[in-house]
Amino acid sequence: MKQFNYTQRVSIQKKYNSRQVVSDVYLKCATNDIIGLLGKNGSGKSTLLKVIFGIVSADHKFIRINGVVKSDTHQLLKEISYLPQENFIPNHFTVKMAISLSLDTEKSDHFCNDKMIQSILPKRIRHLSSGELRYLEIKLVLFNPSKFVLLDEPYNGLSPLMIETINQLIVENAQQKGIIITDHNYENVIRISTQLVLMRDGKTNTLKSKNELIEKGYLNEGML
Repeated sequence: MKQFNYTQRVSIQKKYNSRQVVSDVYLKCATNDIIGLLGKNGSGKSTLLKVIFGIVSADHKFIRINGVVKSDTHQLLKEISYLPQENFIPNHFTVKMAISLSLDTEKSDHFCNDKMIQSILPKRIRHLSSGELRYLEIKLVLFNPSKFVLLDEPYNGLSPLMIETINQLIVENAQQKGIIITDHNYENVIRISTQLVLMRDGKTNTLKSKNELIEKGYLNEGML
């Protein structure tokens, strides 16, 4: 059976005081896409993801999913899930509680069919390592029924082995979802992305090849 392809189109402008933080932004993300959003500090990457998700207001925001304009934040919560840079599960929760509150029983069983999740199920969130907690959070966000996922700095503080495990998880879930990922670990973003977008001065530049990251001044020669 052919899978239905979901498409999200985004156009956004955002000012802080009188400074234009995000302008001339246009993104198109479809099921099976992993959009790597790269840019230097202060280029507007995190702000853009927060505006798309609806936790930061914008001066102009246009989001269309499968041809339907979504102007209501409540509507977008059903269509888009978001991983913030900061940990979002309360420390006093157990892992079991976090899973049961996030997923229905059928999905929970599938979610827990995982060696790493099995090993942390009895623990409280406060007792998890940074890698265990980030893995749990990323997997919960990816298991959300939404068709689009925004990942803000998912690799933060993780070991190379844990990053490899998370990359596999992202790539597997991209078979059913459109994913936008931003992280300072540009090598891993480049490795798993199907398309690269560079943010500079609040604007998005869709790249034809990773070599443009050097041409446009994001990376130096020899860094690819």
